[in-house]
Amino acid sequence: MLAMSTAELLIPLHVAYIQKLGENKDDLTYHLTSHLRMNAVYWGLTALAIMGRKDALDRDEMIEFVMSCWDEEAGAFGANPGHDAHLLSTCSAIQIMVMQDALDRVDVDRVVKWDAFGEIDTRFLYCAVNSLSLLGRLGELDVEKTVGYIRSCRNFDGGFGSSEGAESHAAQVFVCVAALAILDRLDEVDVDTLAWWLAERQLPNGGLNGRPEKLEDVCTANRLELQNLDADTNGPQRSFWVLSALSILRKVPWIDAEKLTSFILSAQDPEGGGIADRPGDMVDVFHTIFGVAGLSILGYPGLVDLDPVYCMPAKLIESKGLHKDWQALPRRVV
Repeated sequence: MLAMSTAELLIPLHVAYIQKLGENKDDLTYHLTSHLRMNAVYWGLTALAIMGRKDALDRDEMIEFVMSCWDEEAGAFGANPGHDAHLLSTCSAIQIMVMQDALDRVDVDRVVKWDAFGEIDTRFLYCAVNSLSLLGRLGELDVEKTVGYIRSCRNFDGGFGSSEGAESHAAQVFVCVAALAILDRLDEVDVDTLAWWLAERQLPNGGLNGRPEKLEDVCTANRLELQNLDADTNGPQRSFWVLSALSILRKVPWIDAEKLTSFILSAQDPEGGGIADRPGDMVDVFHTIFGVAGLSILGYPGLVDLDPVYCMPAKLIESKGLHKDWQALPRRVV
């Protein structure tokens, strides 16, 4: 069978790739990634939704998996059945249940009261803000304290670090900017300085890196590579972090969209589907969602609009009254 061209988004292949994930439970990789299982379900579901194929995975089976990860002692969700609750897996669980219109299955009061062990990383601060917003319980957050902490993580270059004094990184910039957007406090951002720093993340091959002197990665185009922040790559997820932040700041035109689109498409596997961090590397569902999400923000034809603040379908977020004033590129028509 001849490989398909990567000049266009290979949606049928990517759908089939996501559907096959987790089928081989005897594979060592399946067990080595158990700590990411909830996140992987969210990544796969969101990618399918943005490609217009949300129904490609069984809804009831997915909901039952999420509920099997409930940590009764903590009152939140773990990454896999039997795992301790964590902010990251809880956020992904809430996002899944919102997308599947099954939030009535969640004990919202217990989740809201859960003590998340004093996490100070801005990535997990974003998870908490995102989750409380989706649950309709943002009013229970001390907004001024939260904004004050984000402010303390802001650097001279306009970017944000993981904690006070930490270097600016595209992932941290995304989570801080998105959290401030949810809290209606983007006045804390030096928009032009930060947008310049973000635009400077684009390299000659069109890809984006997460910080100066590092390689490009598809995920830098978009959002939360929360588990792999220290990976010095420049693929789809870094593309998403940068693009999401630029979209929230309404500055996506500050980068070369055509070159970035070509870079993301070139990271596809034209035989088995999926998107890698960069051309020639192994694909994974993490880079697949953030590659697809980045293309949506870039106005790639045929995709569903993505809300860059929540990394969920834009119409769904709008229907919940949570839309913020972000701006993506116009959807192109073939």
